[in-house]
Amino acid sequence: MCLIITFIMLFLAIQNLWLGHILAGAIQLIIALLFLGLLLRNIAMTRCERDGKCDSFCMLPDWVLKIFRK
Repeated sequence: MCLIITFIMLFLAIQNLWLGHILAGAIQLIIALLFLGLLLRNIAMTRCERDGKCDSFCMLPDWVLKIFRK
């Protein structure tokens, strides 16, 4: 779901920025980046749960994890 929303919002952001709607495009771009962050967090947490060990290689930085904490 995050992937679909990311692509849709990214497409809409590019389209609005191309047409000159800077505020709408910027907001949609921020939303797309936030959903991309959630997607990366979910991938990292799934890898850690699957492997049973969480080292610093498979985890996102701590400041990113604090933003997307459950």
